[in-house]
Amino acid sequence: MSFRKVNIIILVLAVALFLLVLHHNFLGLSSLLRNEVTDSGIVGPQPIDFVPNALRHAVDGRQEEIPVVIAASEDRLGGAIAAINSIQHNTRSNVIFYIVTLNNTADHLRSWLNSDSLKSIRYKIVNFDPKLLEGKVKEDPDQGESMKPLTFARFYLPILVPSAKKAIYMDDDVIVQGDILALYNTPLKPGHAAAFSEDCDSASTKVVIRGAGNQYNYIGYLDYKKERIRKLSMKASTCSFNPGVFVANLTEWKRQNITNQLEKWMKLNVEEGLYSRTLAGSITTPPLLIVFYQQHSTIDPMWNVRHLGSSAGKRYSPQFVKAAKLLHWNGHFKPWGRTASYTDVWEKWYIPDPTGKFNLIRRYTEISNIK
Repeated sequence: MSFRKVNIIILVLAVALFLLVLHHNFLGLSSLLRNEVTDSGIVGPQPIDFVPNALRHAVDGRQEEIPVVIAASEDRLGGAIAAINSIQHNTRSNVIFYIVTLNNTADHLRSWLNSDSLKSIRYKIVNFDPKLLEGKVKEDPDQGESMKPLTFARFYLPILVPSAKKAIYMDDDVIVQGDILALYNTPLKPGHAAAFSEDCDSASTKVVIRGAGNQYNYIGYLDYKKERIRKLSMKASTCSFNPGVFVANLTEWKRQNITNQLEKWMKLNVEEGLYSRTLAGSITTPPLLIVFYQQHSTIDPMWNVRHLGSSAGKRYSPQFVKAAKLLHWNGHFKPWGRTASYTDVWEKWYIPDPTGKFNLIRRYTEISNIK
């Protein structure tokens, strides 16, 4: 065989090998992008969408992944979108959003996230099964928003984010103005499974809630007339904390069986009514207060500047609002609603719904409709 023919054969084999490797890699990538994970666990199926964050700014693949968990209900979907958009635009870190929702909202959410302004978001849509709460929540029409299933998603972080050692949870009524990496790096003391912002801190002043008095300590959330509560020997004057934004050490969470502890107190409340009768906040707060009594770290108060939704008036100066790392519209007056404070700050991050299902409610819209 001539030298020329040998070279040709070697070249053909090299090309064939190259094409085979290329084909194998392509199949692997396609499988990853279409990956759907099914978990037979208690939250049921977990359909996953994964979008590489490469369209807007580069992310170093060697960076630690920062899991951010947000619950997204159909009637508040615009809030979750604005929160996600604000986080993404204010960091260069490797953030992946675990968006917890119900089956009937997943398609709507997916179409919104596919809009041009959000295509760079890396996310996973996780289905939450309401059956998980059977026997643990007492039906109470007066509680309204706080009774919705997704309110309790924060109790099940290790199941929602099974591979993470640490995660951030935040409500959908927030806007992040700082780099989420700083919040993620919040130091947690040994043995602590979470870090919260206390209600007695200097940034968010104590708030008086109509019908509930000063709801910034344990007595505002728990019924101290009940013997089971008294036996815990928790001081009624202990400062409460806000569970709408927190950092969780999921390794420690699992070790201490935090989820099981929370479920225990949910069941006991259904049977014995352990929560305060004047409870005006979220019903997720009381079991967290019990389980984390004197066993939690604290986050920088500027990472949960709250009570923006407690009234329609403005309680903070423009300078303070601008300096805040995270703004929280906890309370009845949501920034997508008819009456709220600092709506201009929130709307900066809001992306209109491409399907037209979610619309902001504004006074000027009502006036124009009347005319």
